[in-house]
Amino acid sequence: MRSLPLPLALTARLTPVAVLACAGWALTSGPATPPAADGHQTAQKSPTQSSSEPSSTAASKSYSDAPSPCTSVPAATVTSLVPGANTTGKEIPSTDTKVRRTCSWNALKGYSYRWLDVSFEISGSEQEAKQEYQQRVAEKSGGGAVPGLGDSAYSVVDLSTQDKQQTREGVVMVRISNALVVITYNGSDFDTKKAPGTDEINTGAIKAARAAVGALGGGQSQSG
Repeated sequence: MRSLPLPLALTARLTPVAVLACAGWALTSGPATPPAADGHQTAQKSPTQSSSEPSSTAASKSYSDAPSPCTSVPAATVTSLVPGANTTGKEIPSTDTKVRRTCSWNALKGYSYRWLDVSFEISGSEQEAKQEYQQRVAEKSGGGAVPGLGDSAYSVVDLSTQDKQQTREGVVMVRISNALVVITYNGSDFDTKKAPGTDEINTGAIKAARAAVGALGGGQSQSG
């Protein structure tokens, strides 16, 4: 098998921990994507979809701690989304692990590269979480709602190109009471220079999000 040089931006993704540790958690939803040179493609986009918060009659619930992110996604799911990755993952240093924790998995198998981030963020109140969620959705326009996931969920997929190498990244944001779950999933093929399809990335990101939301339930307690 011949050896191919990796684009600088994607080479940097293979060693993210030291950079993020120095940043003291500048990360919000995962690894930085290369500057977009192509138009972005979106997932689940529809004129009828909205990022507005749905009404709910369910009792308000509160989360006081961020759960362990590296055990939030089953090993089988990690293997299917990030072939060749160590399923234990790597937790990224955080300034406050009670309110913000992230785990990353990444691997290059052959010429195919995949990256998955799972992040939990705990706000001081449900209202704060709603505001944070709405702000992030506004910053990533062009996606659509994900029905049946948390109190509110939003998915968007973008395509970027650097040095003729395509990367497609999906982000899923879920709000449950005062907690946010943020999934980042992306991929590239260094042989064809093409990115995986929109459906593959979007479906994978949502699959990880459902698993992470299930894991969040372990740290749940009634407020008041």
